[in-house]
Amino acid sequence: MRMYLVDSFTDRAFAGNPAGVVLLDSPADEAWMQSVAAELKHSETAFVVTTAEGAKPLRWFTPVAEVALCGHATLATAHVLGGDQVFSTLSGDLRCTSADGWVRMDFPADPSEAVAVDPAAALPGVTVEHVAKGKFDLLVVAENAAQVRGLRPDLDAIRAISSSDVRGMTVTAPGDRDGIDFVSRFFAPAKGVDEDPVTGSAHCTLAPYWAARLGRDELVGEQASPRGGVVRVALDGDRVTLAGQAVTVFSGELSA
Repeated sequence: MRMYLVDSFTDRAFAGNPAGVVLLDSPADEAWMQSVAAELKHSETAFVVTTAEGAKPLRWFTPVAEVALCGHATLATAHVLGGDQVFSTLSGDLRCTSADGWVRMDFPADPSEAVAVDPAAALPGVTVEHVAKGKFDLLVVAENAAQVRGLRPDLDAIRAISSSDVRGMTVTAPGDRDGIDFVSRFFAPAKGVDEDPVTGSAHCTLAPYWAARLGRDELVGEQASPRGGVVRVALDGDRVTLAGQAVTVFSGELSA
């Protein structure tokens, strides 16, 4: 089986979010896929059945669990396969197009609603302005980008907040430089990902929030993790287009 390591949401190697991509000739055993993901230790590893007619089955695993939606590993998979792709996933069919060095992904929007959760203990130094929840994650709005960039979260406290219907926490604030509308960081320690470098699926919630707040449907987000990355978003009703670049840094054979 061919395996690739791809850095997503970046135009240079060793930045953005690394994802494993495994190309399958037929559906694989779930326990085996989880073992491969644990071995690779990336925030997500994608497994795609390339021989399927029509939409190609695509699944994503963190080192400890399967997830229902993953943007950067979908981008990585589309980058490896090239051209236009349709993937069959736990979140429905996802369409990807590739042009001019960018991959555009048509994802379901995940608008959030305010919730009565106090994350202050998990986010030292952050002035919390708003807390909401989408389908997967909590959304915490900070006062400014400096608080997001400098954040050193209490991961145990975030883990305690997580539950069966809370995958992780996105912390966001208005952008602080030209060309960036908002910044964010994402933490999911309960899923084996202390901090995800760039989280495409989180932007399915970030896009509706910032589109409503800024009055524009096309925006640019920067995920301000140590590796960093840029996600272009375009909100269209109940769908959101996520666009990013990707770089293949390794390819080889998976023998086990």
